[in-house]
Amino acid sequence: MTYELYYWPTIQGRGEFVRLALEAAGAPYTDVARGDEAVGQGVAAMMEFMEGSVAGVACPPFAPPFLVDGKVIVAQTAAILLYLGPRLGLVSKNKTRRLWTHQLQLTIADMVAEVHDTHHPIAGSLYYADQKPEAARRARDFRQNRLPKYLDWFENVLARNPKGRTNLVGKRLSYADLSLFQLVDGLLYAFPKSTRRALEKAPLVAALHDRVAQHKRIARYLASERRLAFNEDGIFRNYPELDA
Repeated sequence: MTYELYYWPTIQGRGEFVRLALEAAGAPYTDVARGDEAVGQGVAAMMEFMEGSVAGVACPPFAPPFLVDGKVIVAQTAAILLYLGPRLGLVSKNKTRRLWTHQLQLTIADMVAEVHDTHHPIAGSLYYADQKPEAARRARDFRQNRLPKYLDWFENVLARNPKGRTNLVGKRLSYADLSLFQLVDGLLYAFPKSTRRALEKAPLVAALHDRVAQHKRIARYLASERRLAFNEDGIFRNYPELDA
């Protein structure tokens, strides 16, 4: 069965973490909101789910991304990956390692939220231009404190993996590895100078990023039209003044 992924069609955002898992596994999926409204896809189809107007949807998702797998509807990036992980072979069968992988994903979600708040520290409903002084202050703290702290923690996770330093959990690629790649890739776009400095002290994280980019299916995806470019409408935004 083909998975149906629902996310905004013009940005990578939180939906990209799910796309990477589907792409790495070679799983068939439809990026519904990027489809043609004439055949029942597009943003309108996504909004029908969110507004609860689709028949039989008792638990409508609050916001994208969400995944539809037959009668199953899962929202929230970490929850989607928790659901997909065992089905795509991107998580260990061991319950302890599976829980640890989920914890890593939740920590990545925490950092993604902090990245977003560097350019929207007051309110998501306001434009960046309406909160520039606050964004500059928030971004400075993020660059100096939060960015190195997170990357140092992931570096320690890789260093302490009893199965080797190649992956975050066990010996095989997991969805947490894919998500850490996406996090680092976004940081290199949004805060190139600060991220490169931080990665000098986190060589295992940097190596994981490069290794995932060379994964056969991921490399094909990154070179394809399916991979949207980073832009200033998404979570990771390149405002040079915030990377001073």
